[in-house]
Amino acid sequence: MVKSKFAISVHILSLLSTGGEEWLSSDYIAGSMNANPALVRKELSALRAAGLVESKEGKSGGSRLRKPASQIRMSDVFQAVKEDHVFGFSPNLPNPDCAVGAGINDALDELFTEIDHTIYNRLKRMTLAAFTKQVINAQA
Repeated sequence: MVKSKFAISVHILSLLSTGGEEWLSSDYIAGSMNANPALVRKELSALRAAGLVESKEGKSGGSRLRKPASQIRMSDVFQAVKEDHVFGFSPNLPNPDCAVGAGINDALDELFTEIDHTIYNRLKRMTLAAFTKQVINAQA
């Protein structure tokens, strides 16, 4: 589900942005999230594929941001984790002989595409650096 993947990825990236050039282990990241390191590694894999993080193996290994947090837009994170529309379709196929069922998925697809674009455009206006600063300042 994109909602939880986005939250998990933002948490990971925000933590990495506070680490600078330091390599943070999946165990360390998982500790911040109260999550299993395997979940962290799975999400790190997607973030690596999107070019947002880099990782190295070994005793002194871990992950870090691939570029400065000021150059990562929250929309980049959204694109990295988004598999389909933010809202999903019903698992049941609608009845094509029904006046509503015949056209519901096409109409929803159009609406969901518009919603996705709205979310993307809003997230494009914020960098990871600005978001992380907001998180840290909220604790001060």
